[in-house]
Amino acid sequence: MLTLASILTTTALLSLAMAIVLGSLLRSSVPGVQEWFASNLMVVIALPLLALRDLIPDFISVVIANTVLALAAAYYFVGCARFVGQPPRWKLLISSIVLIALGLIIWRYAINSIPVRVLIMTTFFCTLCVSSSVVLLRHKPPHRNHYNYWFAAALALIFAACQLTRGIYFITLDEPSSTMMFDNFWNIVLMVIGAVTLPTMTMAAVMLTHDSMLATLEDAANHDHLTEAMSRKRLEAVAREQIMRAAKLARPLSLLIIDLDHFKRINDTFGHAGGDEVLREFARMTRASLRDGDALGRLGGEEFGILLPNTDTNGALAIARRLREDSERHLISGAFGECHYSISIGIATWRDGESFDRLSIRADRALYTAKNEGRNRVLVDEHNNLDSLTSAAA
Repeated sequence: MLTLASILTTTALLSLAMAIVLGSLLRSSVPGVQEWFASNLMVVIALPLLALRDLIPDFISVVIANTVLALAAAYYFVGCARFVGQPPRWKLLISSIVLIALGLIIWRYAINSIPVRVLIMTTFFCTLCVSSSVVLLRHKPPHRNHYNYWFAAALALIFAACQLTRGIYFITLDEPSSTMMFDNFWNIVLMVIGAVTLPTMTMAAVMLTHDSMLATLEDAANHDHLTEAMSRKRLEAVAREQIMRAAKLARPLSLLIIDLDHFKRINDTFGHAGGDEVLREFARMTRASLRDGDALGRLGGEEFGILLPNTDTNGALAIARRLREDSERHLISGAFGECHYSISIGIATWRDGESFDRLSIRADRALYTAKNEGRNRVLVDEHNNLDSLTSAAA
């Protein structure tokens, strides 16, 4: 048992180190971190109790220690589920752990069978590890680095395979139940594999947490916090990518620049809270009306830009007119009262060799003219020299 005790103690120390790492991430508010942290603490508590077998009462080293380990596995699964926004299924898990505890008591005190106890535990571990892999892979976010999800899932499957093999191995042993079973060569090999894999699974959880934190920071940098539209910097980056694609594929690309009319008057009448609500609702309505691939960004204040790939001037004009009409009918209600608003839109369609800055200048010039001509209208700039503006007033 000395070798097995050494493996269990080493694994407990590694789990303690990983728990400390996870503890530093508790303030991140990333879903699942608290459960992964709790899982490691359970392992740190349970493994030393298992290592003290024959030195402390069996009820502690067998029943309590294994029940705590089962709870650790449950916490790990719940952490994975919560991380990807899935329900934790605690009722089912707690019911299973209660049955495991009863099984451990029966197969220790009514019928003393180490192979059956090992099979009970390894089956539970295997089930939860496979479930963790499935939930991570099935619900991984589409625009995240999938490497971390596959790495975490693969480790869980390795641990599941190790536990399943260990359970099958023990149930096939034809010898009286005694602690000498644990000193068998193949059990030691499987325990070593598990001892290496278990802390690494936590390392994968840390990687997932860091990936989520980076994604949150990136999202905050790329989006306006009030309207959830793209930030100006992000919209410009997307526009340059789309211009390169339009040039390569010889496809049209149009830009709308939109200004909410008399927005200062809205703020003065309804307060800044009312003005903020108008901006939010306009952005929400606009996103709902755009197509896949269109990009909405907030350029600053009450000014927005919409990038329309694969859209010529006529197509952009149709979209802009519909958006102007929808805005004019849009009634926004709140604690501040009820507010109607209108918008003015400038349109420019990209010309071969034109930079995004030049395209923006033309769309902005069309918007400026639309505002000067009375607002609540759409104007199209059709030429690079900015000398010709086509009116499309309502």
